[in-house]
Amino acid sequence: MRIVNLTAETKESILNNLLKRSPNNYSQYEEKVNAIIENVKANKDKAVFEYTAKYDQFNLTAQNIQVTRAEIDEAYSMMDDKLVEVLKESAENIRRFHAKQLRNSWFDSKEDGTILGMKITPIEKAGVYVPGGKAAYPSSVLMNVIPAKVAGVKEIVMTTPPGKDGKVNPGTLVAADIAGVDTIYKVGGAQAIAALAFGTESIPKVDKITGPGNIYVALAKKAVYGYVSIDSIAGPSEILVLADETANPRYVAADLLSQAEHDELASAILITTSSELAVKVSEEVEGFVKELSRGEIIQKSLDNYGYILLADSMSDAIDATNAIASEHLEILTKNPFDTMTRIKNAGAIFMGEYASEPLGDYFAGPNHILPTNGTAKFFSPVNVDDFIKKTSIISYSREALEKVHNQIEMFAESEGLTAHANSIKVRFE
Repeated sequence: MRIVNLTAETKESILNNLLKRSPNNYSQYEEKVNAIIENVKANKDKAVFEYTAKYDQFNLTAQNIQVTRAEIDEAYSMMDDKLVEVLKESAENIRRFHAKQLRNSWFDSKEDGTILGMKITPIEKAGVYVPGGKAAYPSSVLMNVIPAKVAGVKEIVMTTPPGKDGKVNPGTLVAADIAGVDTIYKVGGAQAIAALAFGTESIPKVDKITGPGNIYVALAKKAVYGYVSIDSIAGPSEILVLADETANPRYVAADLLSQAEHDELASAILITTSSELAVKVSEEVEGFVKELSRGEIIQKSLDNYGYILLADSMSDAIDATNAIASEHLEILTKNPFDTMTRIKNAGAIFMGEYASEPLGDYFAGPNHILPTNGTAKFFSPVNVDDFIKKTSIISYSREALEKVHNQIEMFAESEGLTAHANSIKVRFE
């Protein structure tokens, strides 16, 4: 990996390079995506079936669009029983973590008859998109569905593309069953997002769409936002390791490559104050790349978006870490908990040499669907709050309103809204 001295100039250059990976920079695909959305919106099932035949080479119909119980049972028979148990254990960890995020409605009343509050209500229908082929990850199924179940969403539907034989990835089906998905449809791509957003004869309209996908899926989610809610416009995966001289270079190298193997746009960055660590990590990376099965993808990822940044001080290193706002942040310093208190922007923080990033991907419980491309500065991981609505509650007695009606009328009239003022005034004529 290239070793670069961390300066204001190199930091700015790297930030600009990383931002090139954002889905917002792929406008050349938007016209095609918008055409798909409009077609599905107008022609519903007919358009969905045509796109599935074109892109997935499967003859989709109203009779075979929905995954059957028999197909789910067949998926279980194709899975290693031990792996099924691991999925169940992971699911329980995810449930337990997200259950702590649950909120209750609350009301605050005063003696004069004022009642204010917040009513918490789960959304009614959630749609989950799951990629197919090589990008089919059962772990993402669990992470998308379980927070919605914990929140109390009544109906959860999933779309995922079929293979040419009409089959769906077994791991996807088993994970969906464990997580509690109500219905699964064999539809992928931008056409699936459009179907969930607007509804077809076969697929119900939902209130929120979550889940990762390729650039067409990401742009489709962006296009339907406003008609439905979405989780985020996900970009390529990324990891940043913040380390000092106490870090184990072999662990650091292995952790950097855990994300670089996702695809050629993935980003892996080490920021350290130790030149010795920087050199050793670079050497370990070279050794691992020769051994790992996705070595070619890893190398291209590192060539494009891999850096070892050598900082003059831990303060400079932390400033750069906050500026990059990485999806995954590992802290491998002498006192990681102290370092963590100075971190403002990160999707998920892993502290200590035994909390490597895959622990969060698969098993610990916190959600692995995280903000990317610097959006950790203002976005959060998928959580229970993504699947609830908050409604304000207001009730005043005559006595309570009488105390403040003059102030309200004055405020409304200052804005030129006399009907607003009159709505209060008539109650005290």
